[in-house]
Amino acid sequence: MTLGLNLISYQGTLPALASQPAAALPGHAVVGRVSLGRGAWLGAGAVIRADGHFVRIGDDLHMGRGATIHIAHEVYPTLIGARVCIGADAVVHACTVGDDVVVERGSVILDGAKVGDGAVVEAGSIVYPRSTLEPGMLYAGRPAKPVRRLSLHEGQSRSELQRARNEAGDVRWTCQPIPTGAAPDSFVAATCDLSGSVHLAEGASVWFGCRLDGREGPISIGRLCNVQDNSVLRAGSLGMSLGDQTTIGHNVQLVGCNVGARCLVGIGSRIAPGTRIDDDTFVAGGSVTEPGQHLTGGRVWGGDPARPIGEMNEAKRAAISNIAIVYAGYARALRAGVPG
Repeated sequence: MTLGLNLISYQGTLPALASQPAAALPGHAVVGRVSLGRGAWLGAGAVIRADGHFVRIGDDLHMGRGATIHIAHEVYPTLIGARVCIGADAVVHACTVGDDVVVERGSVILDGAKVGDGAVVEAGSIVYPRSTLEPGMLYAGRPAKPVRRLSLHEGQSRSELQRARNEAGDVRWTCQPIPTGAAPDSFVAATCDLSGSVHLAEGASVWFGCRLDGREGPISIGRLCNVQDNSVLRAGSLGMSLGDQTTIGHNVQLVGCNVGARCLVGIGSRIAPGTRIDDDTFVAGGSVTEPGQHLTGGRVWGGDPARPIGEMNEAKRAAISNIAIVYAGYARALRAGVPG
């Protein structure tokens, strides 16, 4: 902690801030190779992570409660311009965002995307990988598509409204990062909130801002499984298990479900109670399941409600395996940098 800020070193590098933020609410975390401009406003549980690549952000960033900024390991950094406003629970991941952009609540911008100056991404939208969003346009949907050109007044109004919503958000954030049981080489970030019965196997990791509720039933997290920043897991009375080498992406919600081994549940997905996800399943970012749905293995699922959109191949299997290895490496590096 520095000057009330949760600045976390990664492999010896601390974030560089141009000035003290305008606000840095409880549970926020800024990690590694981050360059952050003046006047940032960081909501409760906001996460900026620059471990496997760098993040550069201009002046007057405004992040809502539980929003996440991250990179793609050794592939894409994240570059964000000035006066960008990001709503609660939104994810900006491994992409380039211009000046005066508004990313509304619960939206996701995925790897390699480019968002032009003054664009607005409407609440709950998904910007697909490597998309290009034109300046000054309103985008909405899954995938996000152009709706209309914005007037200068409307763009400013959208930004002011999102900032007001961010500042009206709940400022409370409980940090209770203690599992019931955990292997010695597992990792739980300090801004997590774990309650009830939560068990981590060898090499498992739970990342910044995650909230895991095992009070009604146990949560079991398998070997080399990683639960990424600001995801929310509620076990329900039947409990929840996550298989070995499975990845739960940023800002995912899992409720009363079970996920097999070697799976990926993509960023911003919503997995309903009773869902069963078989081994070797790829769930695309922003997917939504129906209660009791069965996602059979060996397939790629996506959409709302989730449906088969492709078959697993060796490239996807290798990517899932690689994420498990990379996240175990992140955890080792962070543990090594913690005093005592």
